[in-house]
Amino acid sequence: MLRKLASHCHTKPFTGSFSITRIQPSKVLQDVRNSLFGSLSVIDHAMMNKGLTVKMHEHVNDEIFSYVWSGTSYHKDSDGFEVPVTPGKLMMMNAGSGFQHEETVKEGEVEMLQIFVRPYESNLEPMIQFHDKPIDQRDWYLMAGPPTSDAPIFVRNNIYILDAHPKRGDTLNVPVYKGYQPFLYVMNGEISIKHITLGKQEAVTDVDHPLPPLTVNKDATLVLFLVDLQSTGSLDGTISGRK
Repeated sequence: MLRKLASHCHTKPFTGSFSITRIQPSKVLQDVRNSLFGSLSVIDHAMMNKGLTVKMHEHVNDEIFSYVWSGTSYHKDSDGFEVPVTPGKLMMMNAGSGFQHEETVKEGEVEMLQIFVRPYESNLEPMIQFHDKPIDQRDWYLMAGPPTSDAPIFVRNNIYILDAHPKRGDTLNVPVYKGYQPFLYVMNGEISIKHITLGKQEAVTDVDHPLPPLTVNKDATLVLFLVDLQSTGSLDGTISGRK
């Protein structure tokens, strides 16, 4: 059965020069199976204005995947990396036992996702990863996956993250990974799956069957999560540990 997570279901913990719409994937289950959506904890859809600095702060036991859709976020961290993160420049902060970072917007606006995943266990080694990818591919691109996968960036749990940028009129099949359930998020644009229409900041899943092919009504950016709902993870994360 298809289940839609509508945009009005989200919370907004921060508004102003730094605005966050917080998507909790577990809400799409409507408490049918679990209060958690596997290791996928929270998706923060953020808007950041010029001149903003989110000062150096620490994360512990969060796997944080940064996906910039527009603009440039300047990253600085406790390991000494200072990197502009732009569309196509992926960043994964595997916070483990502790990792500090700072974000600055020097020009224009930034729209991005910060995706929080629970690691297999607490207090793993902290590290950071980067990867450059195409920014306008119309089919699916595998961005992140478990350490044993072929993904260019690894996340320390049973989850895959893909994106696609299909155009109006395209029909796109949704990848199927055996034992993994989909959570399909519309970053921008509009799509239809059977009788359901999904706009910006909306999502859909089906925990019993693969998602049917989707039709693109407006040029879209889609982020697909394939999650092992049976996988356990640490609940000690600064953000990802919240139920």
